[in-house]
Amino acid sequence: MNAERQSPLFMPAIFVGGLVFGLGLAISGMARPEVVLDFLQFDDFGLVFVMGGAAVVTGVTFFVATNFLDRAPLTATEYTRRVKEFDRNVVVGGVIFGVGWGISGICPGAAYASIGIGNYPILWAIAGMFLGAYAQGFARSHLTNGTSD
Repeated sequence: MNAERQSPLFMPAIFVGGLVFGLGLAISGMARPEVVLDFLQFDDFGLVFVMGGAAVVTGVTFFVATNFLDRAPLTATEYTRRVKEFDRNVVVGGVIFGVGWGISGICPGAAYASIGIGNYPILWAIAGMFLGAYAQGFARSHLTNGTSD
């Protein structure tokens, strides 16, 4: 990203967006692991409506932005498609994410919002996320570089 062309509102917009996201998770109840676990056990389908609403807002935003704007307003970067391969890493990552979500009852974004509503035991799940991310980065760098240090 070109820092010279970046709007001074870039970082405040990210901060406000994070606050709105966290507040939305807290108000909707999705920052409580028991709500998510009820969904995964087919006892409560409220999460479907929250995710569906988020998908609609995201879809409309992307449609409007890419069809009526030539550049992103806050970064001045051109809109492009980022196409990635569907490979083994995507499958393995998705499985690990899903298992972690099922065990903890919370996804990474909601975990931070969960701290905000006083769910401090979720810090164990966050520690697991950091440990898993570090282990993945360590393994990938060693497999890519061919070193066995």
